[in-house]
Amino acid sequence: MEQERCIIKSPLGFTQITGDTDGISAITVLNSEEKLTDIIPEPLQDCVYQLNEYFEGKRKQFDLILNAEGTIFQKSVWDALRKIPYGKTVSYLELSKRLGDIKAIRAVANANGKNPLWIVVPCHRVIGSDGSLTGYAGGLHRKKWLLEHESPYKQQALF
Repeated sequence: MEQERCIIKSPLGFTQITGDTDGISAITVLNSEEKLTDIIPEPLQDCVYQLNEYFEGKRKQFDLILNAEGTIFQKSVWDALRKIPYGKTVSYLELSKRLGDIKAIRAVANANGKNPLWIVVPCHRVIGSDGSLTGYAGGLHRKKWLLEHESPYKQQALF
């Protein structure tokens, strides 16, 4: 079965969603302007709806059928990422510990970087042990925006 695709606009740029009736296989933020999809294919409609709710601040968890391609190890990392609560962060070291192998930190970071399901599998919630915003495939400006969007502590304008 051929995968369906759509392109939507998000606060962080144009976003491509790919999937079919077996689930969502990819959500990718694009670094260029693209033609927006006029009619969202039926298998992708719920994903578009939930992403819009997330960006509006109305959704903290996603309830989607996911069908991303990856190795068993990558999928175990992506499953662990989905367990990081909204508004929280963990370090790559902590994530490695949760997966049962503190020495796998580089492999965990690599699998994190190959996450094909932007935002829904929240790889943006993984930071350096020193609290730094380490690498992010979507760009550090997007990672910062996402973490601020999810933060329970909103910065107030001073003037």
